[in-house]
Amino acid sequence: MDHTKEIVQRALALIKEHGLKYTKKRETLIKYLADKNRYVSAREVHEYMNSVFPGLSYDTVYRNLHDFSELGIFEETDFNSEMKFRLHCSLMGADHHHHHFICKYCGKTKEIKICPMDFFQEQLVGCTIEGHRFEIYGRCEQCQNV
Repeated sequence: MDHTKEIVQRALALIKEHGLKYTKKRETLIKYLADKNRYVSAREVHEYMNSVFPGLSYDTVYRNLHDFSELGIFEETDFNSEMKFRLHCSLMGADHHHHHFICKYCGKTKEIKICPMDFFQEQLVGCTIEGHRFEIYGRCEQCQNV
């Protein structure tokens, strides 16, 4: 079984574990994000899904993107006032805590292997950090001349 197929199967198993039913549309959505391997806008996902399933509403696509983010299947980020989604790193084999550099032009991501939270914890004596998100935005190598 190829790597993308394994990823899709893991994601579909998570959907089933959370009581959602399998549909070809959901499988196609997951496969699309697995193949892209970058952040994509809901609009871009809808355009693709509508080309495969004509008449599929934007609301349906967006609801599934959001629901799958809540289940840990997708990651979401907001830049330039637009939500973007990608397959969650844990489904792609990442088994360690990390953050991302995100290209603002093509959505490509690069893993950042250090976490600045140790520094912040030292600054917040008596406080408990319960979660965080750290992203760096810029231009990837391919988008330097855009």
